[in-house]
Amino acid sequence: MPVVGIRTDIEGLVREAERLIRDQVWVLSFDDRMVAAKAAADLLTAVGNPECQQTLPEVDRLEHLREALAAVAIALAHVHGRLAWFLGAAATALTPVLHWRAMPAEDGSTFGAVPPSRQQYTEAEEAIRRLQSLLASIAIA
Repeated sequence: MPVVGIRTDIEGLVREAERLIRDQVWVLSFDDRMVAAKAAADLLTAVGNPECQQTLPEVDRLEHLREALAAVAIALAHVHGRLAWFLGAAATALTPVLHWRAMPAEDGSTFGAVPPSRQQYTEAEEAIRRLQSLLASIAIA
């Protein structure tokens, strides 16, 4: 899977969500705002500031990316309608991180897991930050 697609896919989803909200096609409910606020906080905790993330060992960066994906999945479990559709698409866009590994194979099977480049980590983290930003804006809309 092309990892450059994570950032591109999330950016496309965010733009579509912003347009739907601006055009009042997606009318945010109180529940949408509450779930978005929790998800935004969880994403911020998982993948915080870029300078700190980039100094972490790769295994920790990957752990944080997986935590972010889990936060999206948990939020998805608590909603329906447009927010569920948005979060489902976001989770799908983030799935390449599930195929990454930070540990050496040590002559064993990796079940298809591959080591990502440092740039791929950075791009996935930027995508999460963009997603977090939208969810935070939904929470206060």
